[in-house]
Amino acid sequence: MPRRSRTLTGLLLFTSLTLTTAGIAGIAATANASPEAPASAAGTHAAHNAAYSMPGMPGMANSTKASGDDPDGDGYIMADPPVTGVTPSMEVPPSAYFHEFQAKCAPTHTAPDDPIVYPGQPGKSHDHTFMGNTTTNANTTTASLEAGDTTCLAPGDKSGYWMPSLFNGDTKILPEGVQTIYYKSGVTDYRSVRPFPRGLRYVVGSPMQTQDEFKNLKGTVEGWECGESFKNYDFPATCPTSRDTYLNLRLQAPSCWDGIHLDTPDHKSHMAYPVAGGANYNSCPADHPVALPMIEFKMAWPVNGDMSQVKLASGKGFSFHYDFMNGWDAATLDAMVTHCVKGGLQCDPHGYDENHPGAGAVLDGNYELP
Repeated sequence: MPRRSRTLTGLLLFTSLTLTTAGIAGIAATANASPEAPASAAGTHAAHNAAYSMPGMPGMANSTKASGDDPDGDGYIMADPPVTGVTPSMEVPPSAYFHEFQAKCAPTHTAPDDPIVYPGQPGKSHDHTFMGNTTTNANTTTASLEAGDTTCLAPGDKSGYWMPSLFNGDTKILPEGVQTIYYKSGVTDYRSVRPFPRGLRYVVGSPMQTQDEFKNLKGTVEGWECGESFKNYDFPATCPTSRDTYLNLRLQAPSCWDGIHLDTPDHKSHMAYPVAGGANYNSCPADHPVALPMIEFKMAWPVNGDMSQVKLASGKGFSFHYDFMNGWDAATLDAMVTHCVKGGLQCDPHGYDENHPGAGAVLDGNYELP
């Protein structure tokens, strides 16, 4: 495996030093962010509040071990091979309103583990709800994901997805049934999107972000929703009590990759959100030129009525964040990205667009490649 050059460019060196010093709070928002004290967790979960920490973040526990995917323990996991020589596309593609497919994955288990932020340290994180891979725990590696099972409809998706557990008082509330995870194009030229590299991982948002930072995070979509109530950046005071009313949230991940790192010490700086240009054109920035699928969590919790006791294991509603660790079978992901995202289709978990039946499906009745 190629090693990271110790002679970094001035920009990368500055970024690395800044992130190591400031900690994850300083980079939680993509614009107008300023580090502030972490939000307090509620009730019995206070000890796990703001578990994502970096050197220089006072009062927070730091990770003391390296991932099994990081042999030298420096916090950098290198892509092998790296993707170099890429220029962000500025081409205008054929008109296509959709360029996406769905992954449908059910919750599997909960645990105070986080194999990205606290690898090899079970119990050190606040409580997380895990979806997809059934084996995800503090010791998870790329190889262990690939050897595990999954609750995703597509057996080829053995990725680990996790987020802070939600509580109503002292009762833990899990999302009900399979949840929708969209894989979309975040850039205008959807034809330039590539599948995730093996072993990519990152954190979206931060448990230490302020309400204003969560509101202005580029990935935030409408905030917390219930019934006809939208754009709540903390939990709303009440939700309608009808049986079909759920607490909902959507949060989009950065989708531009530096092409070099599968992870970095802050678990963020190897990824970036697309940047807006003229005529409503979105493209990847020059320092993160590789367009990858944009993940969008769309979660639904069966809780409504009085919301005064609803909280996350990480604290207030605006502390919501999630982690992703790629465990897709390479051939399956490549086929879904090629057919649905690059093909400008709106695909279900089979890779089928009912509005374009002639295009066919990617996966068979068992959600597998034929």
